[in-house]
Amino acid sequence: MASHNDLGKKAEDLAAEFLIKNGYKILVRNFRYQKAEIDIIAEKDNLIIITEVKARSTDVFMLPQEAVNKRKISLIVSAANHFMEEFNKNQEVRFDIISVLPDEKGKLIIEHIVDAFEAFDAN
Repeated sequence: MASHNDLGKKAEDLAAEFLIKNGYKILVRNFRYQKAEIDIIAEKDNLIIITEVKARSTDVFMLPQEAVNKRKISLIVSAANHFMEEFNKNQEVRFDIISVLPDEKGKLIIEHIVDAFEAFDAN
């Protein structure tokens, strides 16, 4: 497995642990629908939290969360809608991003961006 895949997997595991420690219940990890994948679907305070995890080995070129563009958001929203229908959920949905970057010593630092983006009409 490529080292960026290792970082991505490690970042998703850290994000899931972070969410659990902060009172979230993980419902599904790596939920796939067509070409889209949602990294983590969680629940807290009667909200469904759709979480995109972004990791980078450096922030020299862009912050991890800057990689979540309109196309990616459109795919995530589509998958979220499918999840809600498939599992007959009717709660409000929130879209978060968890950014993971190493500090100067190589320790991975998590930034949880709550309500990072909203669903929009991609047409």
